[in-house]
Amino acid sequence: MKESMKRIWEKFPWEDLKGTVIGVDEAGRGCLAGRVYAAAVILDANKDNTIYTDSKLLSESKREKLAEIIKATAKYGIGYATVEEIDQINIFQASMLAMKRAVDNLGLTHGHLLVDGNKTIPNMLAFEQTALVKGDLRASPISAASILAKVERDRYIYELAKNYPQYGFEQHKAYATKLHKDAIKKWGPLDEHRKTFAGVKEFI
Repeated sequence: MKESMKRIWEKFPWEDLKGTVIGVDEAGRGCLAGRVYAAAVILDANKDNTIYTDSKLLSESKREKLAEIIKATAKYGIGYATVEEIDQINIFQASMLAMKRAVDNLGLTHGHLLVDGNKTIPNMLAFEQTALVKGDLRASPISAASILAKVERDRYIYELAKNYPQYGFEQHKAYATKLHKDAIKKWGPLDEHRKTFAGVKEFI
């Protein structure tokens, strides 16, 4: 068991891959409201990329600073899928769609996608793909993508917080906390809530 866990967490030698390496990750998959965001990032393998790690391990201020560095020094694309798309095709397919859109926004015709998780992105036949479990800890391009996706989604959530202050979005970031579920129960679901999700659909 310990040996198996060790293999999962090993760093992936992405610098040895041929061609353009693109890290891809999403943010907001487990939330009760809002879009699911994704980012695709191309890092320079000759630079020190050890500053990037899983976005969940970083403070918000650190993520913001790193996101600005990524935007200033790397090529990147942002994509998202809407609440309507999430409810129509399910959150897994919507996450894949958001990641495809992030890659599409790079404007490339080929490359090697490193995708966080255990699934590759459908309908990307011109690209090689490698799915990496815990990829945001194992490969810097995925780490950078996780940071960028998280920061972009948080900024979107803060806009929701301004528009709907009674829901407390700035506190729970749309995740299924007691505060959020109590607000849905009291005020009812918004258009921005995912109507197919438990914790929301009961109050429609």
